[in-house]
Amino acid sequence: MSFSRRNFLKMTGALAGSSLVPAIAAGTGLSRQTNATPQTEGSADYTIKIAASPIEIAPKRIISTTTYNGQFPGPLLRFKEGRPVTVDIYNDTDTPEQLHWHGQMVPVDVDGAAEEGTPYIPAHGKRRIVFTPRPAGLRFYHTHNRAGANLSAGQYSGEVGPVYIEPAHEPGDYDREVFLVLKEFEPSFSRGGDMAMDFLSPATRVKALEEQGESAMKASLAKGMPKGYEVGYGAFTINGRMLGHGEPVRVKHGERVLFHVLNGSATEIRSLALPGHTFKVVALDGNPVPNPARVPVLWLGTAERVSALVEMNHPGVWILGDLADDDRRHGMGIVVEYAGHAGKAQWIAPPSFRWNYGHFAKPGVTAMPPDETFEMTFVKENAAEMGFNRWTINGVAYPMSNEMAPAAFHLKQGKRYRIHMRNASDDIHPIHLHRHSFELTSLAGNPTAGIMKDVVMLGGYQEAAVDFVADNPGLTLFHCHQQLHMDFGFMTLFDYV
Repeated sequence: MSFSRRNFLKMTGALAGSSLVPAIAAGTGLSRQTNATPQTEGSADYTIKIAASPIEIAPKRIISTTTYNGQFPGPLLRFKEGRPVTVDIYNDTDTPEQLHWHGQMVPVDVDGAAEEGTPYIPAHGKRRIVFTPRPAGLRFYHTHNRAGANLSAGQYSGEVGPVYIEPAHEPGDYDREVFLVLKEFEPSFSRGGDMAMDFLSPATRVKALEEQGESAMKASLAKGMPKGYEVGYGAFTINGRMLGHGEPVRVKHGERVLFHVLNGSATEIRSLALPGHTFKVVALDGNPVPNPARVPVLWLGTAERVSALVEMNHPGVWILGDLADDDRRHGMGIVVEYAGHAGKAQWIAPPSFRWNYGHFAKPGVTAMPPDETFEMTFVKENAAEMGFNRWTINGVAYPMSNEMAPAAFHLKQGKRYRIHMRNASDDIHPIHLHRHSFELTSLAGNPTAGIMKDVVMLGGYQEAAVDFVADNPGLTLFHCHQQLHMDFGFMTLFDYV
């Protein structure tokens, strides 16, 4: 979705879009009343309908998936920070649903996680929720159902939509905003496969963690166990359209465009580059960074968001796309077209670059000490759960049943806590903490400060630390946002005592 900041201020609620033309790509996804019916006494500010819908990701390539309001991505919801909203959620499917307000500080009965005790939206039922959106910035909403072996459930479906919470004071040093939602479809299982992680910096591995993980994998394979299931995809999209089959992002020479990018994938890490241009990263996961910096490539773990300014100073017709040639050829890109230019969109690989959160930190500053530190070690048990990898935190896998497990970590309101994470696997984990933001305080042994996020990529055999303040009472879920990992044990709970 692309629109002028000035024009937005003049706009009122409008229809979110048809089921076959993604509203964000078509520029109509902005709405206050997403079902486009007149407001009546007692009506909700927003209505979200969960239902199976056909989605045209390319001409004559139509898939069926579960969506919000009959479209993918779900409609862009723009809230005002601190202004309460009422949302009606209708579930027109046969399965109870959870709608998670990712990145927001909301109560447990609203957050949308059964593990915290949020009530389900019943099958063929409705739930009304009222909450106060915060903090400002780019957030999103998505299903929080577990999928397990069902590749049509959970975030493999089309249940993903962007949220932008407008701050009380908007700097406005841009001409237009463009929202991009990255997402794969047509998932299938495969056996094993290595996850590339050479894009991350610092690259320091902990030898003891590597020895532990490699030894466990060798022992498993020696017993004749196959490698655990992984997921691959047949179609890749930005704003619900494969590369070359959606409306281009149309720009003018000299414009300053603020791109809001959301990785809505269930399992994949994504990259994004625009030939001849650089990205000035101004916010991560919706939170302004203390040190905005220019980079040639954006990298986003599952559920991460990046807001970046691009100065349109290299006229032509370009592909804004993933660095992986195969993924880009299968759709992971969108055309950027300058006014007065036409022809085939061009792709030129950017210079080699490693993604380091520390680029955006406060230089020369370390975080304040915590009141208490929680130690966590993450372990993979190869193919241990019906052929899927089982994941443990400190030796415990979250139970597969739908029953709530007891909290493993206990908080006191107002205290500052540090989570020291050690990854004894060769996978990258996008780690997410619900209902709170955290500060990155150490990356692969290097101290850092000032970067506030709600998801962080933890590299294979690496360690990292994040700090958060216990300022939102109630059960709080902590998990890997990779759907396969979360579904098969990689979750735990905090509570307030």
